[in-house]
Amino acid sequence: MATLTYVYADSTAVLGPLATYAEPHCYDLCEQHASSLTVPRGWEVLRLAMPATPAGPGPDDLLALANAVREAAARPGAAEQVKGQRTPHPALEAPAAGEGTRRGHLRILREPS
Repeated sequence: MATLTYVYADSTAVLGPLATYAEPHCYDLCEQHASSLTVPRGWEVLRLAMPATPAGPGPDDLLALANAVREAAARPGAAEQVKGQRTPHPALEAPAAGEGTRRGHLRILREPS
């Protein structure tokens, strides 16, 4: 994955690592499209060094995911919507005594001894 940024005033296209936030005139490209990128005549392409391996999720990503789950669960009527759709998977039910600790909608599973 790469991010393409156009600088119209300089007739330049910059292809670099995936951007962490959206900006005007920026487009995320897959590897195939990034490698076959062409620009109009008279334009220059700057290809920035790309990391060999993509970065995995960091603590901020995991925190954002946890916050999104909390917000979704806190919405009024969220539990009723889920219950009305279908029966939950047995793994999502409350654990039996000694299986794990439940905190709100999340639970911690202990490793088997």
